[in-house]
Amino acid sequence: MTISHQAPATLRAISPYLPGKPITELAREIGLPVERIVKLASNENPRGMSPLARVAVEHAIAGIARYPDQFDLVKALSDRLGVGEDQIVLGNGSNDVLDLVARVFLAPGRSSVFSEHAFAVYSLATQSTGAEGIVAPATHYGHDLSAMRAALRPDTRLVWIANPNNPTGTYLPSAQIRAFLETVPDDVAVVLDEAYNEYLPPRVESVAWCRDFPNLIITRTFSKIYGLAGLRVGYAVTSPEVADLMNRVRQPFNVNNLALAAATAALDDHVFVAESYRLNQEGMERMVAGVKHLGLEHIPSHGNFISIKVRNALIVNEKLLKQGIIVRPIAGYGLPHHLRVTIGLPSENERFLTALEGAL
Repeated sequence: MTISHQAPATLRAISPYLPGKPITELAREIGLPVERIVKLASNENPRGMSPLARVAVEHAIAGIARYPDQFDLVKALSDRLGVGEDQIVLGNGSNDVLDLVARVFLAPGRSSVFSEHAFAVYSLATQSTGAEGIVAPATHYGHDLSAMRAALRPDTRLVWIANPNNPTGTYLPSAQIRAFLETVPDDVAVVLDEAYNEYLPPRVESVAWCRDFPNLIITRTFSKIYGLAGLRVGYAVTSPEVADLMNRVRQPFNVNNLALAAATAALDDHVFVAESYRLNQEGMERMVAGVKHLGLEHIPSHGNFISIKVRNALIVNEKLLKQGIIVRPIAGYGLPHHLRVTIGLPSENERFLTALEGAL
């Protein structure tokens, strides 16, 4: 028996998460200059980071020798969202926050429920604790809340909901989620993953529901519209009781100084967020029109990406890579004929559509 067999069988059974191919990796593979490669695989903001965040990072470098202090960002989020500082938990990206939730509520002999085609981290986080993942069938590529409610078992301690969902972009109206929360037992935690929240038009603010549902955990990130994917900072808003449990398992310095400074500044960069929202809306309209022109089907999306159905996703993806275009095959999400494509800059969208037509 090797040393690896000393790890729990549930851990050895995990298939590692495969991120979008880095630009530098493709550049090495095909010998194309980095500046000639278009990456539309990881739902990053094509405009880069918030200018206010960039300035904040430059100033924060002077204090990089000191351990981080999360106070400023927690206070800023508390003021912005109208919740107590004791209701916020920061993470090294929202993936870190999702993992904290799993560590708090899951263990061998327990289960969690998530939808077919939902974000892969829900399954990974569940498996890493030794708990069982229960997959509820999707409807129209999105969450079927009735099926998810029916899937709850006596040993279920956690439900995962992504809204909008990644990689399908489907969206559940606020009234449906609220009605679902009212049916979930009080001793079952519900994660409402809102990583793409800022790409939605104004609607009911879900954070207010934390007052009525102590078992609700809302997660968000600075990796998307704020353009801070490389700095890794996300957060959860929940009841003080749940936040206390999450902070007990959270690493004390899990968010670094530069990320804290950047995120705090980015919260106030309303111009950057508004322009990023507008660019995404216009890019989505152009992408949908281009896809329809090619006679292809797509899943209507409420995020900053679109999933497109092609005849042979693997072959089309390889042809796109050879042209310096990186997108995301999503066969691992039960969608073997779809490619997920991030909305990029106008020039990037046009280059993708041209390359796609050739690849077909």
